[in-house]
Amino acid sequence: MLGQQLRELKVEEIKKFSSRKGVKKIAVENFLLSVHNNVTKSVALDNLFYDAKIYKWNAATVKAILDGINLAARG
Repeated sequence: MLGQQLRELKVEEIKKFSSRKGVKKIAVENFLLSVHNNVTKSVALDNLFYDAKIYKWNAATVKAILDGINLAARG
């Protein structure tokens, strides 16, 4: 559901996403460390796609962050 709130991810969870092959580690860590500050999952997704465009993130980075958002949305 897009309107749901996000929980704060644990550092260990974030490290799993930021250590994936081909990702921009700093981008994944920075985004996911504050993902719970987004009002809803929908807002987090909007921010992800906006940031991905302006910072020219690769597909692996976007996928890692997207997976982190989905984990945070599961509660």
